[in-house]
Amino acid sequence: MKKIAVMIVDDHTVVRQGLRALLSSEPDIEVVGEAEDGRQAVMLARQITPDVVVMDVAMPLLNGLEATRQISRSVPSAKVLVLTSYGEDECVAQLMEAGAAGYLVKQTAAADLPKAIREVRRGNAFFSPSIGKRLRERELETFNNGGAQPCRKNKDLTLREAEVLQLVAEGFSNQQTADHLGISIKTIEKHRQQVMNKLNIHETAGLTRYAISRGLVETAWSEPLEPVPPSR
Repeated sequence: MKKIAVMIVDDHTVVRQGLRALLSSEPDIEVVGEAEDGRQAVMLARQITPDVVVMDVAMPLLNGLEATRQISRSVPSAKVLVLTSYGEDECVAQLMEAGAAGYLVKQTAAADLPKAIREVRRGNAFFSPSIGKRLRERELETFNNGGAQPCRKNKDLTLREAEVLQLVAEGFSNQQTADHLGISIKTIEKHRQQVMNKLNIHETAGLTRYAISRGLVETAWSEPLEPVPPSR
């Protein structure tokens, strides 16, 4: 019997190790690769074409949302199963629009992950019970209100603009962002201005808060400002 080839994507080594250990006891599942950020995940998925990608959301360099979108386009045979601590409806909706086949919160991973992997491999959707319940309630509310009200906040950003937004929020300068993405600083400045115009946010601190609120970066990555002592 051919085993289900799984790739694990999470920026925390201990989480990847735990997931690998959890799946090692499943006779029909094999972990064939690991990635620690979204950019590495896209490259590795193209190389090894796994059956299922277990994807975290908040990661450096390229977040899980954009990685999911790119993998769904370039490796359509791979099913992306999101595994994250973010369970907000907006986050779920954006990941499903990006091509995710399932969505689990980490609190239920031990009980649900093997089953979820098997289900998405078969072509079925799978959600944590709490997520599935809210989705059903949301669909009913949408039907009763006579139309869909999808989240479109990030929809207008291009893939490159979303990458620039994440790197800005992680504290990269324009030059560092240009070096990292391999494009000119003038192009970075243009993308950054387009992001500000589309989001109607015109300062770096606001872009950072926006990225954190959407789960594009983790709060822990943003260094808090030192409090200013009161004047005497």
